[in-house]
Amino acid sequence: MDVLTTIPERPGPEIAAPEPRDITARPIGSDRVFHTGAGLSGVLVLAIMVAVGLFLAIEAAQALSSTGLSFFTTSDWQPDRGEFGIASVLLGTVLIAAVAVAIALPMSIGTALFITEVAPVWLRSTLVALVDLMAAVPSVVYGLWGLFLLQGHVVGVSRWLNTWFGWLPFFEVAGADPTSPLSSASVYTASAFIAGVVVAMMVMPIQCVVMREVFSQVPAGEREGAFALGSTRWGMIRVVSLPFGRGGMIGGTMLGLGRALGETIAVLLIISPRFDINFHILEAGGNSVSSLIALRYSEASGFGLSALMAAGLALFAVTLVVNFTASWFVARSRSGASSEA
Repeated sequence: MDVLTTIPERPGPEIAAPEPRDITARPIGSDRVFHTGAGLSGVLVLAIMVAVGLFLAIEAAQALSSTGLSFFTTSDWQPDRGEFGIASVLLGTVLIAAVAVAIALPMSIGTALFITEVAPVWLRSTLVALVDLMAAVPSVVYGLWGLFLLQGHVVGVSRWLNTWFGWLPFFEVAGADPTSPLSSASVYTASAFIAGVVVAMMVMPIQCVVMREVFSQVPAGEREGAFALGSTRWGMIRVVSLPFGRGGMIGGTMLGLGRALGETIAVLLIISPRFDINFHILEAGGNSVSSLIALRYSEASGFGLSALMAAGLALFAVTLVVNFTASWFVARSRSGASSEA
C-alpha cells in the first residue's frame, strides 16, 4: 500500500505591505506667481465687497436710525419731512425683475439647448458670439430702444393681456376700457411690464451663458445611451440634458434676477416715477430702488443723501443674497449632482 507523506512548507519571510510614497511638488517661480496673484485677486474682490457694504452702512446709519423698521413699510419718499421708505420702490423692483425673468427664462433655455444640442457645429460659434454680443450692448442703448421702438409695439400686448386676463389683479389697469378699441393707450405706457420686457433682453445673455456651459457638460455616454435605447432628440433632452442642467438653469435664472434687480438706466428711461403700492404691472408708472437713486441723487444732500444710501444698502443686501444663492446652484450643477439620467 502506498503511503502519502506531506512535507511541511518552511515558513518564509513575511512581506510587508507597501506604504504609499509621499509625493511632493516643488512649485517653480511661475507657479508661485500664479498662486499668489490668484489668492490676492480673490482677497481683493472680497475686500472691495466688504468695503462697499461698510460704506453704505455708515452713510445710511443716520437715515436708518431716524426711521427704524418703518423704512421698509413706508411708501412715500420725502426725506425733508422725515417720511420716506422703500416699500413702493422695492415692490416695483421685484415686479420688474419678475417680469424680466419670466420672459427671459424660456428664451434662455431654448437658446442654450439649441446651441448645444440642435445647431450644427459650424453654426455654434456664430450663435455664441451673437449671444455674447447682446451682453456687451450698453444698458442706455437698451433703454433708448425700448423707449422709442419697443414701447409702441408692447402696448398692444398690454392691451390684449388686460382685455382677456384683466380679472387677474396683476393684469388689471385702472381707467382702461378693454371693450373699446379706441381707448387711449397712455394708460399702458411707461409701465413695469414694458420695463421688464427691456430688462429681459439684457439678462437673457447672462442666463444663456450659464445654461449653455452646463448643458455642454452633459456626459456623452448618457446622450448616446438615450439614443441607443431609441429615444428621439427631444426625448434625450428631456430625460438627460434638462435633469443634468437643472442646477445650472436655477443658478442662471438667479444670476439674471440679480442683474435685473440692479438695472438702472434702462428702467429710468422707460418707467414713470410713482410712489405708491401698485401691483398692477400693466399700469403706467412705477419705480425701482436703482432708478430712485439715479433720479434723486443730483438733488440730494445731507439727510436726503443718507436716505438714498439706505435704499442702496437694502438693494445691495438683496442682490448679494441672490447672487450667492445662484453661485451655490451653479457650483452644484457643475459637479453633475443634479443629473438623474
